[in-house]
Amino acid sequence: MERSFPVIGMMCAGCAASVEKCLGRAPGVTRATVNLAARTVTIECDDAVTPQALKDALAGAGYELVIDNERDVVAEERDARRRLLRRVIVAWLGGALVMALSMGWLSIGKTLDNNFAAMLLTLGVMAYSGRDFYRNTVRQLWHRNLGMDTLVGLSTVASFALSVFNTFWGESYWTPRGIEWHTYFEASTMIIAFVLTGRLLEERAKGSAASAIRALMGLAPKQARLVQGKEVSSVPVATLQKGDIIEVAAGDKLPVDGVVRSGDAFIDESMITGEPVAVVKRKGDKVVAGTFVRNGTIRVTARDVGENTLLAHIIDMVRRAQGSKAPVQRVVDRVAAVFVPTVVIIALITLVAWRLAGGVEAWPQAVLRAVSVLVVACPCALGLATPTALMVGMGRAAREQILIKDAAALESLCAIDALVVDKTGTLTIPNTELRADDDIPLEERETMAPHAAEVVEQLRAMGIDTWLASGDREEAVARCAALAGIAHDRSGVLPQDKEDLVRGLQAEGRRVAMMGDGINDSQALAAAHVSIAMGKGTDVAMETAQVTLMGDDLHRIPHAVNLSRKTVKMIRQNLFWAFIYNVVALPLAAGVIPSVSINPMLASALMACSSLSVVLNTLRLNKN
Repeated sequence: MERSFPVIGMMCAGCAASVEKCLGRAPGVTRATVNLAARTVTIECDDAVTPQALKDALAGAGYELVIDNERDVVAEERDARRRLLRRVIVAWLGGALVMALSMGWLSIGKTLDNNFAAMLLTLGVMAYSGRDFYRNTVRQLWHRNLGMDTLVGLSTVASFALSVFNTFWGESYWTPRGIEWHTYFEASTMIIAFVLTGRLLEERAKGSAASAIRALMGLAPKQARLVQGKEVSSVPVATLQKGDIIEVAAGDKLPVDGVVRSGDAFIDESMITGEPVAVVKRKGDKVVAGTFVRNGTIRVTARDVGENTLLAHIIDMVRRAQGSKAPVQRVVDRVAAVFVPTVVIIALITLVAWRLAGGVEAWPQAVLRAVSVLVVACPCALGLATPTALMVGMGRAAREQILIKDAAALESLCAIDALVVDKTGTLTIPNTELRADDDIPLEERETMAPHAAEVVEQLRAMGIDTWLASGDREEAVARCAALAGIAHDRSGVLPQDKEDLVRGLQAEGRRVAMMGDGINDSQALAAAHVSIAMGKGTDVAMETAQVTLMGDDLHRIPHAVNLSRKTVKMIRQNLFWAFIYNVVALPLAAGVIPSVSINPMLASALMACSSLSVVLNTLRLNKN
């Protein structure tokens, strides 16, 4: 069994690794895969494993698994953002006052009075705005699952403790030794302010990244008009059953997949086919949930409802795809698993090294350097680099009627240099009005799909050669290849021959995509690096394929490849900048170059900017 659940409390790659490790150890669980950007986890487990058992297993680590289907997670996230905004405002107001007191811009009396006031304000900011950091730090340390909260919690407590010591004992301890001392309350408050601000901006940006799923879910209506005898009543869509009769009028969306029972209407099916022109539906025609009635009124007999509709299947496919992990993410996961513990060790080494190098008078500097290391080494950017790009890329593909099954397919699609296509139903459209004992010329039996030659030329320009493989007669296949501008064709082939062609190209070092729409293509589809099916093909082909193109527009083939290349390029950009940020910032914060000083406040600002830059960079995929 495979199920997905929202998770509350994840903030960074370290958190994601902790959730995966915790759930992965639960009895009966085979694998747990976290999508940090979507705040979800997909769990493969035995049928006997209950959601409550999974929730209990994760609760001890400080995270909440949402198992209540009636719970409005989107509304909860919106409320959480409002609470986060309030905490950000308090942190900035408190931080500004603390900084004014610490820097001498504001004075309420003697130095001790100023420091004492700053201490109380800082304590208030830490208790209100930063309370989640400390609660999660305790849990993470207890369960030995360190995350971003651990770094923030340790760094702010360290600066606060040093400042409290200096407030009460600085004059008596440091001054007799000839050491100038200061308090650093502003570091604790500003770290909290910057980190929370970064999270607030990230949450809003990630909301944009997840907009594709929300847009698809918005296609499904909440209410339907149920026909019972002569009465028509409004009922929740969730209560509909197979066989129910539903009335749908102009301005309504179809709530079910079904067959028109009576009436006729023009229906906009662009969300499935991408075609903007409404099509007429009459008695006996099939209709799909989420499509829009432009004019007319029809009554529909429900065939598939709820989770069984095509729209629900598309939403589930996109959600699973966005939650899957690209092969490159495995490297990131291995790094994230040891990142936070490594940072803590580096901070301790920094503390000891500065203390040994400078003697007792170097204690303040040693503590500040160690705190800067803890703050600047945020793994958030690293954890967000891949999943945000996948969410945006796959979401954009779904909006454009390109359904990508998983991240591995997306990563493989960008590298293909050979495409094997079936003929009938892919490059050609059969004339269904003809019979096989009819005496009709060959050229009139089939019509070339629109823009076939143009698409083949586009693929050639992208470095992708096309092969045509069909079980049809040699003259029919040769004619089709000539019309489409395909240089390589095979006729009279069986399903095994198609698979052999794919494997032969692979043996030559080619990265091969196979495109087909029939049962006879399933072997070759399974053998290819990437398998592509047309949305109007057989269920077997669509189930086998990693990429499904809804409708008949062949332009979606080069478009899918181009979108894949852009998404993978974005992932690599994000990972590069995330790694480079830590490679440069960590040594500077530790004081490898003594003349370059990164104080805790600056470190927190840099950390917030690094995460935000990754998310904003990814959102460019929606515009290019």
